[in-house]
Amino acid sequence: MIKDYLPINKEDMAQRGWEQCDFVFVIGDAYVDHHSFGPAIISRVLESYGYKVGIIPQPDWKDSNSIKILGTPRLGFLVSGGNMDTMVNHYTVAKKRRHKDYYSPGGEMGKRPDRATIVYCNLIRQVYKHIPIIVGGIEASLRRLGHYDYWSDKVKRSILLDSQADIISYGMGEHSIVEIADALDSGIAIGDITFINGTVYKAKDLSSVYDAITLPAFQDILDSKEEFAKSFYIQYCNTDPISGKRLVEQYKENEYIVQNPPAKPLSQAEMDRVYSLPFMRDYHPIYEEKGGIPAIEELKFSLVHNRGCFGGCNFCALTFHQGRIIQTRSHESILAEANQLIWDKDFKGYINDVGGPTANFRFKACEKQDTKGACINKQCLFPTPCKNLKIDHEDYLSLLRKLRELPKVKKVFIRSGIRFDYLINDSDDTFINELCEHHISGQLKVAPEHVSDKVLDLMGKPANSVYQRFITKYKKINENIGKNQFVVPYLMSSHPGSSLKEAIELAEHIRDIGYMPEQVQDFYPTPSTISTCMYYTGLDPRTMKHVYVPKTPHEKAMQRALIQYRNPKNYDLVVEALTLANRTDLIGFDKHCLVRPKNNGRYAYGNRLEGKHAEDKKRGNEFSAKGGTGKRGKVSKATEKNSSKKSSKDIGKNTIKNASKGVSKNTIKNTSKDVGKNTIKNASKGVSKNTIKNASENSSKSPSEKISKSISNNVNKSTSNNKTNKSSRNINDGINRKVGRTVQKNNKSKAVKRQ
Repeated sequence: MIKDYLPINKEDMAQRGWEQCDFVFVIGDAYVDHHSFGPAIISRVLESYGYKVGIIPQPDWKDSNSIKILGTPRLGFLVSGGNMDTMVNHYTVAKKRRHKDYYSPGGEMGKRPDRATIVYCNLIRQVYKHIPIIVGGIEASLRRLGHYDYWSDKVKRSILLDSQADIISYGMGEHSIVEIADALDSGIAIGDITFINGTVYKAKDLSSVYDAITLPAFQDILDSKEEFAKSFYIQYCNTDPISGKRLVEQYKENEYIVQNPPAKPLSQAEMDRVYSLPFMRDYHPIYEEKGGIPAIEELKFSLVHNRGCFGGCNFCALTFHQGRIIQTRSHESILAEANQLIWDKDFKGYINDVGGPTANFRFKACEKQDTKGACINKQCLFPTPCKNLKIDHEDYLSLLRKLRELPKVKKVFIRSGIRFDYLINDSDDTFINELCEHHISGQLKVAPEHVSDKVLDLMGKPANSVYQRFITKYKKINENIGKNQFVVPYLMSSHPGSSLKEAIELAEHIRDIGYMPEQVQDFYPTPSTISTCMYYTGLDPRTMKHVYVPKTPHEKAMQRALIQYRNPKNYDLVVEALTLANRTDLIGFDKHCLVRPKNNGRYAYGNRLEGKHAEDKKRGNEFSAKGGTGKRGKVSKATEKNSSKKSSKDIGKNTIKNASKGVSKNTIKNTSKDVGKNTIKNASKGVSKNTIKNASENSSKSPSEKISKSISNNVNKSTSNNKTNKSSRNINDGINRKVGRTVQKNNKSKAVKRQ
């Protein structure tokens, strides 16, 4: 076997002495020969079984000649959209075009079409009418039956029909692709290959289909969301390679899609064999002049030790693609790979990751999975760990210690997800101690996703109390080892079940821990997840109960803004959300408040002002705000200075703060008891009695302006009932004495209440 990149043109074929490829693999990514890339694994596995595989990476889908560059393959075309779903690769959750494609040369966008699997297959079919086409990869795997498509907001047919392909190899594919190749090589027609697990095929009738569950017909799931939810849950319950059944979905009277049960997971010996194949571990040299392929940068010095995940998050597609049964490589296999990468000329001493879908899973969840598979109606960790769950980090810890001892290795990082709910239930703290000591650098990324137990339940995540237990232990261990390390939580907004109430609960949690995320992930409804089914149908497919779903872009924007409430750009959205949720108690000057009211056109956040509102140069004293415009009161600089000093400082701390909390009637009355209607005017040396009133006059109808006006009215009302008309100096002295006493009294009262 030659250790070189697989052929990408006829010159490469000639160097190998090939006249024809057995398979031509058309892929949506640039060609990277590394085991973290699905097409690289499939092509190398086929090569190891003696098949000649050529690669056409990112062909020009507008030119049919681009599909002919390797000639006609002997057995068929393989097609994959790439390592990522092309729609996720191209669009944000807001359906805006991304600016960078990490799987293309230099990160350039536009090197592949939307829905690449469908486009490439139809391009092949234009040129080669009868040649077999086998599709695989995550894009095809998650669309193997009728599914909801978020980008078009429609229920779509199986990708097998829209692509004109012959068969789908779903899941990871190593077993099924070799069986398909062997069947074709033995002369079996592609239409007769109906017997391989891990495949989906078309049928004109069900005469040869046995032991199958019939799903609701495609027309039924198109017409009824209830039928869609029922169909999806049947599919979800049949994703296990041991207990999963054959599924049938009817489209027309003589058109069916048949999904065979999932392929068996790889044994450890099979995993070791796959990862020992002669990968070049880098992108093809043709991309060098464009700066290479960005996606390889983090992966090149990372090690994969497992696949599969029994975590069971409802928004994750791993159940449908890799399955819930853990498959692992041996220590010997991983150390052999590590010994290769440490001698790479670009290795700087850092192994970036030793992980997989979940880093700290090294075993099947329980011994029963060997014979009975994963439980159909139960999760291993949710809502609490199953009594049969094997929680043990000893083998993973042993592996990490061996890697730390390798020459040239300065640090071994763990950057894949750590399941904190699995870790916290380990009675032995050795792993978390060594994790903090050796395998993170300043911060650990974990994924609590939310803090509302209602939302967490719909996510399939543990209760917030479990996360808090983990945080307590993590902090204690870092204190013990003398390190000041932090946790960076991944948080998700707008998941089904999250209303503004739950979004505000999350914002308050962020306020309390003093964390402000730079990025927030909106829930992304990708095909074949329980959460996406909830999003489309408004039903939990497990119970068929109604679920609240935030769908409008504006509500989703408000939920996202609440998580990043300190960002000045989010001010109006935050105020609007708090007002709609009747939580204006969080708009004010107290420490618990998320934002302050607008003050002279400036946006205020928490306990500090954040920036200044842009004044409209054309209008002088007028300023524009999102949602409306208003006029500033004509106040001199000296007046503003004194007003700010006296009125805002002495009265504002207590009066306006409490007014925003809805208790202004008593507080303002007490703090302003002996202050006459001219108090603010005299205290401010020349400010008319209408200063505060005018400052909020003609304001727009935005929630923040309404709140500012309400506060101003409360202040004016509370100071207008007293007829005292003393000199400015005596009044100021009185204000200072009375407000000071009241502030102290109120602060003591609040401290007692909070305790």
